[in-house]
Amino acid sequence: MIVIVMVFLGAGLFFLTVSTVGLIRLPDFLSRAHAVGKSETLGAMLVLIALAIYNGWALVSFKIFLIVFLVAVTNPTGVHAITRAAVRKRQAFWVREDDDQAHPTVPRAEEGS
Repeated sequence: MIVIVMVFLGAGLFFLTVSTVGLIRLPDFLSRAHAVGKSETLGAMLVLIALAIYNGWALVSFKIFLIVFLVAVTNPTGVHAITRAAVRKRQAFWVREDDDQAHPTVPRAEEGS
């Protein structure tokens, strides 16, 4: 059982590390939000699942699985809302200097959506 816990914990820490590296290394807000939104959600869920397995069948494990469910629902929703707000505020994309066909601004979002 401890091996399973270590596998989940190691995988979770790996994804949290990838999330941190993506936050530091990526150039613009939308790229950072994409990297952090996906890998941070998975990393947090794997770490919490490892804690639940380590505790065994107890009330604490049920509470941890409830937190896992809430993280699975709220993290992607929050990242989506934040990036949508950035697009509506016309947050500029990162563009390479040598890319002559790229446009540095976000296209105008529809008012009704």
